[in-house]
Amino acid sequence: MTGPLQANILKVLNEAATVVETPCGNGRMVWRKWGEGPSVVLIHGGFGSWNHWCRNILALSREFTVIAPDLPGLGDSDRPEGESTATHIGEILTAGLERVIDPSSNLHIGCFSFGAVPGSEAAVRLGDRVRSFTLIGAAGFGPRERSTDGLVRILPEMDDAVRRITARNNLEVLMFADPANVDDLAVDIQLANTARARFRSRPLSLSDTVLRNLPKIAARRNAIWGGEDVTAAGMVSVRNAAIKGADPDAEIVVMDGIGHWVQYEAADAFNERYLGMLERAS
Repeated sequence: MTGPLQANILKVLNEAATVVETPCGNGRMVWRKWGEGPSVVLIHGGFGSWNHWCRNILALSREFTVIAPDLPGLGDSDRPEGESTATHIGEILTAGLERVIDPSSNLHIGCFSFGAVPGSEAAVRLGDRVRSFTLIGAAGFGPRERSTDGLVRILPEMDDAVRRITARNNLEVLMFADPANVDDLAVDIQLANTARARFRSRPLSLSDTVLRNLPKIAARRNAIWGGEDVTAAGMVSVRNAAIKGADPDAEIVVMDGIGHWVQYEAADAFNERYLGMLERAS
């Protein structure tokens, strides 16, 4: 995707989306839907929103109904009152899914990074309705080495130019393998998402929630990783062994030379591989 379409993709997707709201404590959780066909639910990462999937929605929505929520306390969704535990967020997510998707229909769940934590909670609760559960640069496998050295906090007093330089640095450190792949759209997304984040997801990302939930999920379990994902450095083989231990038939893809935000940095290759997984599990 290049040129004007990439520059305007967020506007195009927003205008094309059907927006649905479900309860989130005393507030609302915001969902966006595109396309027709079997439902694929895409759950974004920490300090993120639905736009983590902006380079995947068009391709997937040609064959599926794509549903992308903003998790509680992130994006357009309100932060619920009380402690934001994996269980609590998972309950809100599950209750929303039961409203957004016909209760008689099956679905697929794809989870990026922190999104795997509440996503795995929902997959357990939804049982046989979930046809596939795909981990994408997933967190929730327990403590890991610190991957945030070199990140710089974006401060209110920074002017726009410094904010963009800082956001680009943070994307290069954490999200991308090749700095040349950090484009203006990625910087725009990073700035918009961090400005709206009212929930710190890191403690839940470092939990072992996903590891504990994997054996309880009825669906086909799959995984897609960037080979240069700093959040999983030195641990991909161990995590894949856990996935295979829970589901010996799991499909696992490691994309060489790609970083944490694999579905953005290598969007075309990711879309092809993920579509194949969805079709085989449908």
